[in-house]
Amino acid sequence: MSKTGLVWEERFVWHDPGSLAVLFGSPYIQYGEGVSESPESKRRIRNLLDVVGVADRLHRVRAREATREEICRCHDEAYVDRVASLSAGDGGLVGPAAWIGRGGFAHAALSAGGAITAVDAVLKGEVDNIYALVRPPGHHAGRAMGGGLCIFNNVAIAVRHAQATHNVKRVAIVDWDAHHGNGTQDIFWDDPSVLTISLHQKGAYPGSADSVTDIGAGAGAGYNINVPFPPGTGTGAYLQAFEEVVAPALTAFRPDLILVASGFDAGYMDFSARLMVHAEGFREMTRRVKAMADAHCKGRLVLCHEGGYSLHHAPFLGLAVLEELCGWRSGVEDPLKDFVMHWDGHDVQPHQAAVISEARKNILLLSDPSRSGNHR
Repeated sequence: MSKTGLVWEERFVWHDPGSLAVLFGSPYIQYGEGVSESPESKRRIRNLLDVVGVADRLHRVRAREATREEICRCHDEAYVDRVASLSAGDGGLVGPAAWIGRGGFAHAALSAGGAITAVDAVLKGEVDNIYALVRPPGHHAGRAMGGGLCIFNNVAIAVRHAQATHNVKRVAIVDWDAHHGNGTQDIFWDDPSVLTISLHQKGAYPGSADSVTDIGAGAGAGYNINVPFPPGTGTGAYLQAFEEVVAPALTAFRPDLILVASGFDAGYMDFSARLMVHAEGFREMTRRVKAMADAHCKGRLVLCHEGGYSLHHAPFLGLAVLEELCGWRSGVEDPLKDFVMHWDGHDVQPHQAAVISEARKNILLLSDPSRSGNHR
């Protein structure tokens, strides 16, 4: 078994993401209608870990609020000031579909700080790997604005912390959330010290700059890889993308640390996307990224929670991931597994394989020996 950490704080679920009426500015949405990014889905993941005994095998790591200096390593000061100002008042939008409520700065800073303490725990050798079950999510937050329920980019802030505090040189981010990690891409667009790989549904939120041709710029050209799947993509295509894109890219990049932006909205019961990854798919992706961390960076692996909005399904996806991280099986399986496995489309389809093939071509840039960034 691995010594696996878990970052969880009750205060994560105190974050107020606003109502649908506020986020989308429609007078016809009844006030009080909650958004999908609710406290309940995270609590249910945590509760299931308790009920089946996995939580007993995890090492608790406490979060702290990220400092302004730590946040500003990734976000413009003017943006951070805006979040702070709105938080001190009655709240407001800090980007498309991103609301900060009264006092919300502290909640967003705690979420970013949870990712930071997760990185600290792994790099100090306190745990072998770790899952940060943080809230609010972060991967849509760019340098100068939030977006998609994200205020600060938790993963990006944790990466910069690893580089600034632990002298980590090269970090890889694998984002398997159903939605494109546009904020993370924005922050590291021209940075060859960070490899960003996003597997997502093409054209889903935010619906821009999510193509295989969006590869970064300047010194960072080639260090951003997008795998934009068509709707209907299932576990087969995700695992083939791991084999043909993720694994070769990590081998070429040789990271010192791997972070996963772990969204569960690619699950087949999630309304926010049209993908069909099942619990065993998430388990296998975890197994593979864990093996890659063992091969390339002494097992140093941090998973940071992003999306996942099905109240009854996301907990079983989270359970599969945490079981694989710690190396212990509870015997509890997704109760809808047998029903769903009768659906067509779980295997990779030709049009999905074509996307993977196009994305794989970008690995050639990482493998080019003339690029000095590829050598230690």
